[in-house]
Amino acid sequence: MTLELFDTHAHLHFPEFAGDLDAVLERARGAGVRRMLTIGTDVPTSRAAVALAAREPDVWAAVGFHPHDAAAADGAGLAEIERLAGAPRVVAIGECGLDFFRTLSPREAQDRCFRAQLALAGRVGKPVLVHCRDAHAETLAILAESQVGETGGIMHCFSGDVSIARRCLDLGLLVSLAGPVTYPKARALPDVARFVPADRLVVETDCPFLPPQPYRGKRNEPAYLVITAARVAELRGEPLDALAARMAENARALLRIA
Repeated sequence: MTLELFDTHAHLHFPEFAGDLDAVLERARGAGVRRMLTIGTDVPTSRAAVALAAREPDVWAAVGFHPHDAAAADGAGLAEIERLAGAPRVVAIGECGLDFFRTLSPREAQDRCFRAQLALAGRVGKPVLVHCRDAHAETLAILAESQVGETGGIMHCFSGDVSIARRCLDLGLLVSLAGPVTYPKARALPDVARFVPADRLVVETDCPFLPPQPYRGKRNEPAYLVITAARVAELRGEPLDALAARMAENARALLRIA
């Protein structure tokens, strides 16, 4: 079976891949991962994402401040993210959002940084990649206020239930499922996988984090995306090849990638 998969959220420029990135990319391509999006989390990693995307024809970049790094997002840093957003292979802003699980940056700093990046996405006309952990009510309120549907975006590594998924869809976002949908204690995620319309669904690895069930405790990588996609297809009762192609098409359309 020939697959066409799009890993919509990876951190290929992180140190975990420094020793074998070429092999990681080859394994991804061999597994049917035709396109990958590597995501910045602050200024240095956003620069690294842009540089990697410039080198690899099947890798694109997103630039932004993760909520963990929001406290460091001063005016100069946000200005640099805006400059990087103009690079040819930058297709999205983020990841940005709120994380009240670990709260590594104060909530006020996260709020300010998130709003600044949503405004930036509006200025440059690119979609947003939204991180949300233990902060669904606050995140959805800010997204609604910012009229995120005008740029569109992806609710990355979706962790809510069907009611939250419905609200994300109403706001104009795509919903992205990651490795946790394969876990035995996936809670609401199987229902979400069945609920989201095929034209609003994408998948990701979030590598090197959150590997699917067979690789729990190990470094995640894009080649493992097929495991997550296969589980989503099984839950939906759809052929893997057709669903993979549909999800890749969704990502390409949002990110305006041919």
